[in-house]
This record gives sequence, structure tokens and C-alpha cells, in this order.
Amino acid sequence: MDTFEDYLTHIENDDHRNKLRELFQWILSEFPELNTRIAWNEPMFTHHGTFIIGISTAKKHLAVSPEVACLNKFLPAIQKIGYSHTNNIFRIKWTEQINYTLLKDMITFNLEDKADYTKFWR
Repeated sequence: MDTFEDYLTHIENDDHRNKLRELFQWILSEFPELNTRIAWNEPMFTHHGTFIIGISTAKKHLAVSPEVACLNKFLPAIQKIGYSHTNNIFRIKWTEQINYTLLKDMITFNLEDKADYTKFWR
């Protein structure tokens, strides 16, 4: 979590900063095997040198980047929940609840799907 503390200090809105800190802490408690890093100004979680999931912020939402293969697999669930999305990310408005079940499923999928993967990106 130390890796992300500097990132969090730059978020001016206390509620947004707290929501993001809670999300980061949840991810690390559920998946203690993940490593943290900041790259391209985005907090990322990695495992054995490969990207698992990234989370960045914008004025009205936080953006979750799980990679395209994972996003496509979970797109029906993302749409059912009502999160907006692009081809690469989905957005959780600051006013929306975080669906932790969805995130857990996505991270688990990436860990399993990339278990023998040796590159950073798919």
C-alpha cells in the first residue's frame, strides 16, 4: 500500500480518496500475493511481473483497467450492474457502489489466465 500513498495524497476530495484507499486495501487483503506499482500515472496490481488490474481516477469516476480479454469476458456482468465502459476500461462513478464480487472474479480470472504468462501485457 505504501506505493499508492503518494498517489492518494494528490486526490483532493476526501470521500474519493477514502473510497480509493478502501478499494486498494480490500484488493491487497483479498489478494496478498499481488504487488503494487505506479506506471503511466496509474496504480497497478501485478503478479510475477505481469499486469493483473489497474485503477485510475477522473473527476466523476474511477476507472478500472483489467485488460481487454478480462473486460470482454465480464462485459455482460459490467453492463448488468450498470457501469459504463469503453473497449479498455469500465467506470465506477464516485456516487456508485463498488461491486467487490465483480472485482474479485476479474482479478481471480486474470491470476488464473495469466499464471504462466511471462510478459507484462497480453
